[in-house]
Amino acid sequence: IRTVTYFFIFLNLSLAVFEEPAVYPLPFLVTSLVEVLCLLVFFGRLTHFAKVTLRNVFWKDTKNICIMVAILLSLTDLAIYGVLRIYNVSSIRWSRIVRPIFLINFAESRQIRRAFRSIRNTLPEITYVFLLFMFSLLMFSLMALKLFGERNLQTAEGLPYFKNYLEIVFDLYVLVTTANSPDVMMPAFDFSSWYALFFIAFVIVNTYIFMSLFLAVVYNNYKKHLKVMFGEMNCD
Repeated sequence: IRTVTYFFIFLNLSLAVFEEPAVYPLPFLVTSLVEVLCLLVFFGRLTHFAKVTLRNVFWKDTKNICIMVAILLSLTDLAIYGVLRIYNVSSIRWSRIVRPIFLINFAESRQIRRAFRSIRNTLPEITYVFLLFMFSLLMFSLMALKLFGERNLQTAEGLPYFKNYLEIVFDLYVLVTTANSPDVMMPAFDFSSWYALFFIAFVIVNTYIFMSLFLAVVYNNYKKHLKVMFGEMNCD
């Protein structure tokens, strides 16, 4: 049963590759039939679990409620999308985001739930580091707007350089990953080589300091919650 459940969960998640917009598009009828088959298997697994579980225990388990709600939402969305498609009305499959619920909430996915729970418990404790990083990013973006916004600089494509604050925030956010380095600084560097100091300072503070700190906080807190979880399992 575990193998069958995992297979259909994987099949259900892999439908995103074949549904529009798709990497390898298949006809809507094929993907919809496969999804209905997966949902029937999930419903059958849930029914089987209900028969071997006390009724009050089954209905108090939020995992079972989540699976039932996910099945109903998926079927409703599939029916609405199919009707709109018949009338050539453009729409999207919003229920795709609920598909990971099946992976997390079935009884066979105990280890995945533990990892997910550890991640969920870790998130509040890394919020402060994330807010500090965002504050640094916003401040550097504001400095970039003041430094370069009035220089009438242009990118290699002839577009205005660092004129819009939100675009600056995005460009510097990408620079944290060094994906657009050194292209993002070349218009300023061509104007004056001293402007390179701004980007060097930004990379040192945000890439080398904040990202390392962020990674350390995530790792330490995740490890702490994982130890606590396994300690509780051993006590049980």
